[in-house]
Amino acid sequence: MTRAAVVTRDEPREGPLSARLRDFGLEVLSWPVVRILPAQDPAPLEAALQELSGFNWIVFTSRHAVEPVAGRLSARPERLRIAAVGASTAAALRDRGWVPDVVPEQASAESLLGTLTPYIHPGTRVLFPASSRALPVLPAGLRQLGAQVLEVEAYRTAAAPLDIEACRRSIEHGAVGAVTFTSPSCVEELEHALGRGFFTRLLSTAVAVALGETTGRALAQRGFEAVMARPPTLEGLAATTREALSANLNARS
Repeated sequence: MTRAAVVTRDEPREGPLSARLRDFGLEVLSWPVVRILPAQDPAPLEAALQELSGFNWIVFTSRHAVEPVAGRLSARPERLRIAAVGASTAAALRDRGWVPDVVPEQASAESLLGTLTPYIHPGTRVLFPASSRALPVLPAGLRQLGAQVLEVEAYRTAAAPLDIEACRRSIEHGAVGAVTFTSPSCVEELEHALGRGFFTRLLSTAVAVALGETTGRALAQRGFEAVMARPPTLEGLAATTREALSANLNARS
């Protein structure tokens, strides 16, 4: 039986991850469990961007925060230093002509904090355009170092409707071989949508493939070990999924 790869991120059927998986010859099931939406109130971000000259750093922990910021500005602000959490976010910045000054080797808030530590001094001003569900690790760590951090909502992450019965049938029929997760929200929302029983059943037989350490940790907290995408980009996620799915199928044959 051909076992499919599930895409849980917010993208259309022919989105970049789905298309690359199909390029590799894999069957793809589209289960987008989250939606990326504009900020509920754009005014705080707009006000912060009007005062960019007063900041030393702007820190991005998701590629989804790049467009709401860069799209409102004509060019990268001079003298403002930029940090990106990982390769995917850095690539989104470079696409806009914003070359990041700092990108940690590991794509996680903890690694980014460690990489930024030598540059942060009491009074350093940091702008953090974040998700509505942003974890407190990075801003809290920066504040402990003495930084003045302004966190503003750049975008919202919300649950998306899913055909639950169709998903459960695929699980019951053993049709899923791998599940890709690009954020902790994807993990949380898939578990909530399927129910704990079906979520556990799914990941007991399918390989979980995670983009980034934070996402891998969200799975570990639920008792599931993830295969980490190498490199931590959508291209790397697709290639790692192909390898993991092949290894899983061979192990069961």
